[in-house]
Amino acid sequence: MTDTIIASGEIVNELPFPAEVFGIAFLVSFFALAWLTYSYRNVANRHRHKTQGTSSASAHH
Repeated sequence: MTDTIIASGEIVNELPFPAEVFGIAFLVSFFALAWLTYSYRNVANRHRHKTQGTSSASAHH
């Protein structure tokens, strides 16, 4: 009897959306950030001409 009284006195905050919506939102944001990270692959090699020969260029100055 006391268990039901204690349980009925608990404060329950309902979620603004169903739990599945939070899971789907998390997965979508995770894959979006993974795609963003993947899009930066090989960036250093795309701009190799900017970094190539910097040690020799600074030696000439």
